[in-house]
Amino acid sequence: MEVNENLSEKAQYDYKLVRRAVDQGDQKAYAELMSRYRDSIYFMLLKMINNKDDAEDLTIEAFGKAFHRLKQYTPNYAFSTWLFKIASNNCIDWIRKQKKKTFSIDSPIGTDDGDEMTIELRSDGLDPADIAIREQKNAIMRDVVDKLKPRYRTLVELRYYKEYSYEEIAEELDLPLGTVKAQLFRAREFLLNLMETRKDHI
Repeated sequence: MEVNENLSEKAQYDYKLVRRAVDQGDQKAYAELMSRYRDSIYFMLLKMINNKDDAEDLTIEAFGKAFHRLKQYTPNYAFSTWLFKIASNNCIDWIRKQKKKTFSIDSPIGTDDGDEMTIELRSDGLDPADIAIREQKNAIMRDVVDKLKPRYRTLVELRYYKEYSYEEIAEELDLPLGTVKAQLFRAREFLLNLMETRKDHI
C-alpha cells in the first residue's frame, strides 16, 4: 500500500484505515474514522449553523456521503481535508435550501443575473399536478421507510415524521443517546441505499 510521504503520520494512519474500510469492508475502520473526526466536524458545522440538532444531522450526513464516496479518496492530501470539504459543502447546500424555504413573499428576491423577482401566490395553493407529485414522493418515501428493520423504522419515524430531538428519542425508547445517534446513522445509510434503487421512480 503506497502512502504519500508528504502526509503527516496522522494522515498516513487515516489512509491505512481508509484502505481497510474500502478493500476489506472493515466496519471497525469505518467506526474509527468516524470517532476520530466526529467531534471536530460537529463543532465546525455548529459554528456554521448554530443549531445543535441540525449540526448533529449534518455531521451524520457528511460521514454518510464521505463513506459512500470513500473509493474516490486519494492520498494526495489528508483524509481530514477531504472530509471537512465534503462536510462544509454539504452544510452550505443545506443553508441554501433553508434560505429558499424562508423567503418573504412580499420582498423581491435577487436572481443570479442581478434582476429582482417577486413571488405571487395563487389563491388555490399548489397546482394539482404538484400535489400529485409530492404525494407520490411521500408514498415512495414511506414505502422505503417501511422496508427498514422495525427498530430503525421507529427511529426514523420519531426523528423525521414526529420531529423528536435525539434526547426525546432516547427517553422515549429508553436507549443511551449514543446508541440512538449510531442507529439513526445506520438507518439513514439503509435509506440512502434503498432510495438509490427507487431513484427512477421519483
